[in-house]
Amino acid sequence: MKSRETLIRLKRFQVDEKRRRVAQIEMMIADFDRMSVDLEREIAQEEQKAGISDPAHFAYPTYAKAAATRRDNLRRSADDLKVQLDEAKAELGEAFEELKKVEILEDRERTTERTVANARDRAAMDQIGLNRARVNY
Repeated sequence: MKSRETLIRLKRFQVDEKRRRVAQIEMMIADFDRMSVDLEREIAQEEQKAGISDPAHFAYPTYAKAAATRRDNLRRSADDLKVQLDEAKAELGEAFEELKKVEILEDRERTTERTVANARDRAAMDQIGLNRARVNY
């Protein structure tokens, strides 16, 4: 009984860890997306100030080039994280299924124990009733 409770606690901990990992990855993706949007806006402002929007132009702003490179890196990182997110969600689903299996086994065991205990109680009560009936007759 104790080992099953420990197993359930372990499985719950694993599910919680997987949930935290999924949430962490989602937060990182959102941060990267937000930063890339901010960089996009800064690039547009620099291009507007310089009056040049062609990155191949010799007078294209250096800051805009650097910001574009950073933006592209952030987008690639976000794409990589999306792959990791899919994997983490799959792992979370598996951990959750394992937890449910253990919890279902625990419920079955408790139900079986209750059924056996109820049957014993009924048998004891029946025996008491039979003993009283014998005494009265």
